[in-house]
Amino acid sequence: MSEGVGKSGQPRRPALTPSKSATPEALAEAVVRGERAAIGRAISLVESVRPEDEIAGRKLLELLLPRSGAAIRVGITGVPGAGKSTFIERLGMHLIGRGQRVAVLAVDPSSGVTGGSILGDKTRMPKLAAAEGAFIRPSPARTTLGGVARRTREAMIVLEAAGYGVVLVETVGVGQSETSVSEMTDFFLGLFIAGAGDELQGIKRGVLELVDAVAINKADGENKVRAEAAARQLAAAMHMAGRDDGEGPAAVVTCSALTGEGIERVWQIVAERVEQRRSSGRLDRRRREQNLRWLSTLVHDRLEAMIEQSPAARDAMEAAKRAVLDGQTPPSAASEMVVSAWLREVRTAGLGHLGG
Repeated sequence: MSEGVGKSGQPRRPALTPSKSATPEALAEAVVRGERAAIGRAISLVESVRPEDEIAGRKLLELLLPRSGAAIRVGITGVPGAGKSTFIERLGMHLIGRGQRVAVLAVDPSSGVTGGSILGDKTRMPKLAAAEGAFIRPSPARTTLGGVARRTREAMIVLEAAGYGVVLVETVGVGQSETSVSEMTDFFLGLFIAGAGDELQGIKRGVLELVDAVAINKADGENKVRAEAAARQLAAAMHMAGRDDGEGPAAVVTCSALTGEGIERVWQIVAERVEQRRSSGRLDRRRREQNLRWLSTLVHDRLEAMIEQSPAARDAMEAAKRAVLDGQTPPSAASEMVVSAWLREVRTAGLGHLGG
């Protein structure tokens, strides 16, 4: 049977709501047992934007949340060509060799046709994908600012409840808001390369203010000397930039994802910084603040979705667009037209208390 096509022109996907034999409770138990198929299904459920899946997804998250929180969450960003996937595979295999279970949420650019991931993270990390102690989940970024999937945080809860002790979040690395990555992880790593002329070219100042460490990758062969010079230059820049969090400047190191040199040092920096934050209580405060920002984002998204689903608001939006394009109405006043139309519809439906 054909899945059909939605209003957006993208293929409809069947609802993921668990059947009677796969209730949220049963799915949660399977996730905690570490069943890979159940983990994948659970992530698909919480990532789904279909109204049919939302109730089951929320129930599943409520069941899994108490079992999450023990993992080290690491965000990894970097310039194009820095070798993020190769680096993550090398780091993941290193951690698995030390007895860790590693999950990767690799946020891919999205296909404009289907909305799905197009880079194929599992083919870019073949060894890690085949490792028993690893779980790789490509998540299409769609149109989300920051190259971070809308439900990446929920996916982390599922993976932590399944017993993965390290969760690595790889971003698209092109035009993303790195703030969104740092606000959902315990440690933010910037991966860069040398040998492209100006060693600091392409590294945004905003990134340097957010990262906890910088790794200059591809420090091997003839490029090793250039990488070490770039590291010294960047370390000096980090000291000059300064940080007001009391933790000192971000560490700068070199590494080679190709040979594995420096990978252990990178992880040592991550583990030490996270442990310092944990013992001082800073990690708990950081996560609490992240959860509050997450709450605000979800409320905003929820309200936006409700307005978009309102026939009255959609009609008002079309009228508002025409008024703005014709120069008759400023955007600020036009936005009030849309919101007012939605509130009138809500009140007419007998839900006036939602509109204040």
